[in-house]
Amino acid sequence: MTQHSPDSDRAGHLPLTGVAGVAIGNALEFYDFLSFSFFAVQIGHTFFPTAQTAHGLLYTLAVFGVGFITRPIGGIIIGAYADRAGRRPAMLLSFSLMGLAIVGLALTPGYATIGISAPILLVVFRLLSGFALGGEVGPSTAFLLEVAPPQRRGLYVGLQYATQDLAVLIAGAVGLVLSLMLSPDALDHWGWRIAFLLGASIVPFGLAMRRRLPETLHSTALRHDSPVSQLPPARVFLLGILILGSATIAYYGIEYLNTYCQDTLHLSAQLAFGTTIVLGVTTIVADIGSGIASDHVGRKPIMLAAASAVLIAIVPVFFLINRIPEPWMIFSVTAALGVLSACISVPALTSITESLPAHIRSGMLGTLYAIAMSVFGGTTQFVAKGLIGVTHNPLAPAFYIMSAMGVGVLAMRLMRETSPAALRNSAR
Repeated sequence: MTQHSPDSDRAGHLPLTGVAGVAIGNALEFYDFLSFSFFAVQIGHTFFPTAQTAHGLLYTLAVFGVGFITRPIGGIIIGAYADRAGRRPAMLLSFSLMGLAIVGLALTPGYATIGISAPILLVVFRLLSGFALGGEVGPSTAFLLEVAPPQRRGLYVGLQYATQDLAVLIAGAVGLVLSLMLSPDALDHWGWRIAFLLGASIVPFGLAMRRRLPETLHSTALRHDSPVSQLPPARVFLLGILILGSATIAYYGIEYLNTYCQDTLHLSAQLAFGTTIVLGVTTIVADIGSGIASDHVGRKPIMLAAASAVLIAIVPVFFLINRIPEPWMIFSVTAALGVLSACISVPALTSITESLPAHIRSGMLGTLYAIAMSVFGGTTQFVAKGLIGVTHNPLAPAFYIMSAMGVGVLAMRLMRETSPAALRNSAR
C-alpha cells in the first residue's frame, strides 16, 4: 500500500504560483511537440532527399502524425503509474523523456550527412516525444484539478491549456525571430535546430521545480473525492474521445494556418509565424477566461456555444482569408478562432476530468486524451494538406473542421453538467 505523503494534506491549499512546476514542464513538452509543426517546411528540407523535396512537406507532416502513435501508450503506462505511485513521479518521468527527445532531434544530422539514418532517427525521437507527451496530460491535469478549490477547478484546469498555448506563443516568437535574423537557406540548414536547443536548456530547471511539488494522490480530501457527474466511466470515456477529438481537429486546423499561409497562400514565413504569435496570445487569455466563465456559468453552455460558432463560421472564414490574404485579415481570423477553440477545450477537459473517479482519473484521462489526439490531432494537418491536393480546393480543411464540430456538438449535449456553481443554481 502506498504511504500517505506528509505534504499531501497541504496540496489543496497550494496557491496558483505553486503550480509553476506543472506549467513550465507542460509548456516545454508542448513547445517541442508543436515546434515540429511550425518548422515542418525546414525539417522536411533537412531530413528528406533533395530529389523528393516536392513531397518533403507531406512526409514531414506524416512524421508529425507518427508522434501521435505512441501518445496512447504513454497515456496508459505513465497515467496508470500516476494513479499508483503519484502524480509527481509521473510528471518527472514524462518531462525527462521529453528532454531526451528534444536534444536528440536537435542534434540529429540531416539526410545529406547520414542518408537514410536521418529520417529513421527523426521518427524514433518523434515516437519518444509522443510517448512522453501522452504521459504528461493525465497526471498534470489530475494534479491541477486535485489541487484546486472546487469552485475554481475550471480556472486551474484552464492552466493546462494556457501553458500549452504559452508554448505556441514562445515557439511562434522563436520562429519569427529566427526567420527575421537568418536567410531562408540558413533557417533550412541549421536555424530551426536553435529553437529545439533553446527548449532543451529549460529541462534542468523544470525538473528541479517539479521535484518540489506536493503530492495530491494520497491527500485526505482526495480520499473522500467522488466524481461530480454520475455518468458511467465508460460513457465518459467515449464521449470524451468524441469531444476532445473534435476540439483537437479544430485546434490543429487553426494551427495549420502557419503552414497554410506558406504552402497554400504563398505568403512569407514571417507572416506565418506571426499567426502563431497571435494564436498564442489570444488563446492564453481565452483559456483562463473560459475556465473562470465555466466555473460560474457551467461547462456545457460555454463549450456548446463556442463549438456551434465554429461549426457555422469556419467555411466563411477560410473563404475570407483566400479572398483577402492580408495580414490584418489573417491575424483577425486566427485570433477569433483561437478564442472559440479555447472556449471549447477548457470546459470540455474540466468536465471530463471532474466526471472520473480519483483512483482511475490520471490513467483514464491520459488514455482518452491521447487516443483523441492520436486519431484526430495527429492526422489533422496531414489530412488538411492531402484534401487540398486531392480536391484542389483551398477550403477543404474548413469542411473537415466543420464536420468534426458537428460530431462534437452532439457529444457535448450528452455530457452532464459538472460545474459545482451551475449545479447549485439549477437545484434552486
